[in-house]
Amino acid sequence: MSTVCPFARASSKDAEHSGEKIQKEHKADPNDQPDKDKQGRDTDSDEGVTPKCPFGYDSHSFKLGPFSCVICRALLYQSSKCVPCGHKFCKACILRFNDCPLCGADIDKVEPDTDLQVLVDQFIEGHARIKRTVPNSDDIKGKEDKKQLKNIIYEDVSLERGSFLLQHAMRAFQAQNLESAKSRLTLCAEDIHEQLESSGSTPELCSQLGAVLGMLGDCCRAMGDVSGAVKHYNESIESLSKLSTDDAEVVHALSVSLNKIGDLKYYDNDLLASQSYYSQALDVRRKAIKDFTKLSSQIIDVAVSLAKVADVNRGLGNEKAATERFQEAVKCLECLSLQPDEEASLEKRRLSVLEFLHGQLKECQNTVPAGEN
Repeated sequence: MSTVCPFARASSKDAEHSGEKIQKEHKADPNDQPDKDKQGRDTDSDEGVTPKCPFGYDSHSFKLGPFSCVICRALLYQSSKCVPCGHKFCKACILRFNDCPLCGADIDKVEPDTDLQVLVDQFIEGHARIKRTVPNSDDIKGKEDKKQLKNIIYEDVSLERGSFLLQHAMRAFQAQNLESAKSRLTLCAEDIHEQLESSGSTPELCSQLGAVLGMLGDCCRAMGDVSGAVKHYNESIESLSKLSTDDAEVVHALSVSLNKIGDLKYYDNDLLASQSYYSQALDVRRKAIKDFTKLSSQIIDVAVSLAKVADVNRGLGNEKAATERFQEAVKCLECLSLQPDEEASLEKRRLSVLEFLHGQLKECQNTVPAGEN
């Protein structure tokens, strides 16, 4: 599962605005008082009401609060209470233990805490940035028939609801609390679907939906739900296919989803299906470097796709095609010159893939019938 938030670019402008606002507040003279009207009210616009979250859930920091599980560090899911000590955790997290992780007491049994979970669910519903459209009384005064609306933003955190849910889904996924991660991602996907219905298929929403559906596929795959994983990966592909492939992130996400379905088909011994998905991923990556960019990471991705297609060719008994694919992949990587400012990890990946390819080529040469040499 990727740790890159698909909502980052969408909220960057808001984040910059929030950052500027915070800086101005810190730099302001403490003796300055806000301007007030004749009734003693602040004349500043009420479009930015900024109460501070008492539990510390904001975009700059995160602390474990009363609604958090100390094991997975995400918000509680299926809240459960240890008996007799009474400490509370996610059900999936605490069932791995015989003793309470907080106090060390023996756990006689684990009971659901439905009241606490109701509070957690209500917290999720109302916590992240809320955008409400309300009538502007000044604008519609005397114009009841023409309701003009304005947006009021309650910035209790500088994260959209989708980012907030995604943040906790990734924490839960990393801690192997897969049911929790799947639940948060499902909510996130539902929210984006609602936005798509109201505002249409914008590139921003399609990109976000494709990324979230891909993560849902990862959850299902980790849970052993192959059919669910394939379903979500296909939905991710459908959403990302609507976007232009001149965006490197879109190309990567789209080709990865195709490859993941190919992997699942490969492990299911459906080599023809896996070959189809691997070939589609290869075509997407080749087209991207041919028509738009030639990023080093994309060239390495092409080499990986070539290796996947070649491996299936070997499985289907086509050693000649496999050898040609492996050789093409080796040529891609050997001709690749990394720039000095590129990360050392990229070079490490290049060398690792190159080593694998040389090993595969050697195996191909050892299995070629004598008459074909």
